[in-house]
Amino acid sequence: MIVKAQIQDANLLTEIAISSKAYWGYSKEQMEKWKNDLTVYPKMFADCNIYKFQVNDTTAGFYVLYRANIRTSFLDFLFVSPKFINQGIGSKLLEHVKKSCIGGSCAVLNVLSDPNSDTFYLKHGFEIIGKRESSIKGRFLSEMELYFPENM
Repeated sequence: MIVKAQIQDANLLTEIAISSKAYWGYSKEQMEKWKNDLTVYPKMFADCNIYKFQVNDTTAGFYVLYRANIRTSFLDFLFVSPKFINQGIGSKLLEHVKKSCIGGSCAVLNVLSDPNSDTFYLKHGFEIIGKRESSIKGRFLSEMELYFPENM
């Protein structure tokens, strides 16, 4: 079940983001560099739509969606707890994001994808529109977009 996250969920969501990122085998040094980037801050609850996926009483994943302007939304976070990876939860969260964008008349959904997530987003209709070098020299992130023609 997908429900709106509350400000008191911030620490738990941060833990999920960190453990999900670490799942891909990044070093402790890399994870430490990304700690601030993976933190869900209380201010985000006022500025963004934050939803979590509940399996019974356990939060299995979440997303953070930021509406940049009338045309574009940014998917800032979409993470699934490692014990729930490959169970379709990420896809269900992304479908919820898409419905939110369509219902909110958003025309473009943008995501900056970790290399381990590119296949996931491509499978869901995103297109790579560019590459950005990450904080790790020589490592690039895909800038991806999904278009909602009905809202263009």
